[in-house]
Parts: sequence; structure tokens; C-alpha cells
Amino acid sequence: MKHAIPIADLPFFSTLAACGSLTAAARELGITPPAVSKHLAQLEAQAGVALVSRTTRRMSLTAEGEIFLAHARRILGELDDLAELIGRAGTAPKGLLRVNATLGFGRSHVAPVISRFARAYPDVEVRLSLTVDPPPLTEDAYDVCIRFGAPPDARVIARRIADNRRVLVASPRYLKARGMPRVPAELTRHDCITIRQGEEAYGVWRLTLAQGRGARTARPESVKVRGPLTTNDGGIAVRWALEGHGILLRAEWDVAADLKAGRLVHVLPQYRTPDADIHAVYPPRHQISARVRAFVEYLAEELRNAAP
Repeated sequence: MKHAIPIADLPFFSTLAACGSLTAAARELGITPPAVSKHLAQLEAQAGVALVSRTTRRMSLTAEGEIFLAHARRILGELDDLAELIGRAGTAPKGLLRVNATLGFGRSHVAPVISRFARAYPDVEVRLSLTVDPPPLTEDAYDVCIRFGAPPDARVIARRIADNRRVLVASPRYLKARGMPRVPAELTRHDCITIRQGEEAYGVWRLTLAQGRGARTARPESVKVRGPLTTNDGGIAVRWALEGHGILLRAEWDVAADLKAGRLVHVLPQYRTPDADIHAVYPPRHQISARVRAFVEYLAEELRNAAP
């Protein structure tokens, strides 16, 4: 690196990377595209390496740019945390909060909560990213990740913010045509709508009898299900179930309204699936962050009130 990088260049590069193009970054920063290009050229000259690979249509980070971005975001986060810790930011949460959640749950439940959170805490800038699969917990791209199930990494803090169970559902139309299964083994004779998400075993449903004597010690039954429809989007899977295409295993959060309205029917209600409680996951250093604490508390309270 030829020269020390000014702190002021870090938010510029973070915004540029988040926008994905010089034009979009210019709109976000309130300057012209040539000014963005000039600023980037000066930053690369100071760094002594190319940080961005750009063509007429697209822009991508170089390997050095990815490293620069990771450190820039970490430093900016630590500066915000330091400001809060020493009291310069006052008692009200301030600064940038980067949140990640899965597509379906994020769209249906996290995004509406963030809308209300933004009004309650106007000095916090929230960036919500929705992804099909959760990002690695060791990455520093997000301040808070909303995850289902117990996080596998002990290097992060995971606070359980809501209960969650998965239920088997199907439409009355499908069950009238194909019949109601009585035991898990009969699922192999049905059309089952499957979802490819995360690291879970695809198409394997684990069910445990939850009624009667010995329910707590009952051994789970694993059933390899099949069906003509598969997706990585939970919302699409629910729509297919509503349209009568088969039996679906889905979080109760996503189907509670349809069950209550009778559009879907609970299948094998005497059986339980492995719990997949909802956690807010964040690095240990964010424990001192007022904006992270405020958001996690706010989200937990909102989900508690909205629980199915």
C-alpha cells in the first residue's frame, strides 16, 4: 500500500460495493458518476492496487477489493461501536445496522418490523438483505442475522427471539382427492412439495409421535418424500400447497393464517418435527452496540406479539 487510506474513504468504498455500480453509487452519494470514478481512481492510487474491475455494463470487486471491503466494514462498525461506548452518540441508538434474513420470513415478518423500528429509531440506518441461504456466520458483512435452528458456530452470540415449529399441511382439495395420511410411512405414497434451503437434508422429513405415553422418548421416523414440485422459495411452496399440488412441511409462521382460514389443513397433527426456533445471531463485539441491542429487543417483542 503506497499511502495511508483516509478514514473518509471507507464509507465511500462500502457504499460503492453495496450499490454495485458507479451510477447507482453516484445516486446514493448525491454526486455525479464522473466524481465517483475520480474518487475511486484516487483511492486505488493510494492503495497501490486495483480494487474494482469494471466494464461498460458491470462492476465487480477484485480479490484485493474484497479484502479492503471486509476491513472497511469492520473498521466502520468498530468506530460506531466506539462512539456509542464512550457516550458521544448519547443514549439513543445511531449508525448503520446491517441485517440479513431469509427470503420468505424476511419479506413477511422482518421487513414490516424494520419499518416500525425505523420510525421508533430515526437515527439508525437499516440495510436489510434477504438471501435464500444464510451467509456464513464468520463473515463480517452483517451486524445481525436472523436464523432458524440452533447456530452451529460457538464464536457468535445467538439469542432465541421466537419459538418456531414446522407443520405438515395440505389443501382440502388435495386431501379430498388423495386422502389423509395416518402415519409418516404413508407420505411416500403422496405428492410432497419439497424445498431446497440451507444445509438441511433435502427431501427427508423427520417426525416424532408427540401424543400418548412415552412421547418424550419416542424415536423420530425419517421419511424420504418425493413429489413433482421443488423450489428454494418458501412462499412459492406455500402457494403450490394452496393450489392443491401436495403436502408441504413449512414453518407455522408461514401458514398460520391459511390454517386458521381453512385454506390449508394440518396433516399428521399428532407428530412433531425438529424445532427450528428463530435466533438473532451477531458477533460478540456487537454486544456493546446500542443499535444492535435495540433492534434485537424490538424484533423479539414484535415477534412475541405476532406469534401464531
